[in-house]
Amino acid sequence: MSEQPRDLVVVGASAGGVEALRDLVSGLPADFAAAVVVVLHLPPAGVSSLPAILGRAGPLPAESARHGGTLRPGRIYTAPPDHHLLVEDGRVRLSRGPTENGHRPAIDATFRSAAQARGPGVIGVVLSGSLDDGTTGLSVIKSRGGLAYVQDPKEAIYRGMPESALMRVKMDGVLPAREMGAELAQRVRETVDGCGVPPLSLIDEVEAKAARAGERVAASLPEVVDVTNPSKFACPDCQGVLFSLDERGMRYRCRVGHAWTAQALFQQQSQEIEQALWAGLRALEEKRDLAGSMCEDAQARGFPLVATRYQWHAEETSRAVEVLRQFLLNGLPAPDGPADELSDESA
Repeated sequence: MSEQPRDLVVVGASAGGVEALRDLVSGLPADFAAAVVVVLHLPPAGVSSLPAILGRAGPLPAESARHGGTLRPGRIYTAPPDHHLLVEDGRVRLSRGPTENGHRPAIDATFRSAAQARGPGVIGVVLSGSLDDGTTGLSVIKSRGGLAYVQDPKEAIYRGMPESALMRVKMDGVLPAREMGAELAQRVRETVDGCGVPPLSLIDEVEAKAARAGERVAASLPEVVDVTNPSKFACPDCQGVLFSLDERGMRYRCRVGHAWTAQALFQQQSQEIEQALWAGLRALEEKRDLAGSMCEDAQARGFPLVATRYQWHAEETSRAVEVLRQFLLNGLPAPDGPADELSDESA
């Protein structure tokens, strides 16, 4: 029998996540016996202030993760902007691999790598956020013998991520963020059997390879096109064909590695449709105004039949403008329904 400590905690958060992270780390003791890796969805540009925020919130020092740095117990490591934070052989690996659900850093990429590297020695935590980021990665952690925790959706500022994880992953605990620290402190003192841990599935291996883009990986590992079937959908990032990663069509990747859950893809499509409709409205208004100018010019030059034709175009286009404007202002449904908000919070 080979025993190993639970020595790695990976935490994912998105919208509303700064407050939840602050509450969680405030409950961690100074002698916390594991490294804590934090992924918060961030805009790609700029410098994150998250390490300073978390360092002030509790007794553990926090720092932005550095490529090749050793993960040490009792320290918090945050993912820097525009990089996936991956775990490999007890060290940090930063990667600019393809985005997942439009994000880099991506929660699922970190969770997946932690499960691959540490197996049952990992504890995964999903906090406040919209949509369903973190659910897939948390399920991989559970499949490798790790523990899964989620913030109580009733106290989360955004319930989407906690509720998604609860629906699809068997949890070891559902707690308010402020109570999470004490619970984790107890669990990281446990040792677990490191033998008999099932390997990653082939799909998970392929996804892990995608996140490590630019690094050396097993040459024999297949590509996503070799182990999946093409879907009917296009990737919003590169317009390539998306390949279905499961039988129900709830997760997708394109040939070059961009990953989408069905929920995130639906939201992105809704945003693109709205952008296209606003562009269409602008084009219609320009056409109406141009037809009006051409009508006036034809009248001034003494061509009444031509003027009448352009007047008809102006009136028809004006009616289309009003219909489309009213639809955009009143009739376009929110991607996640009327009760959910879909903004991201960054640090």
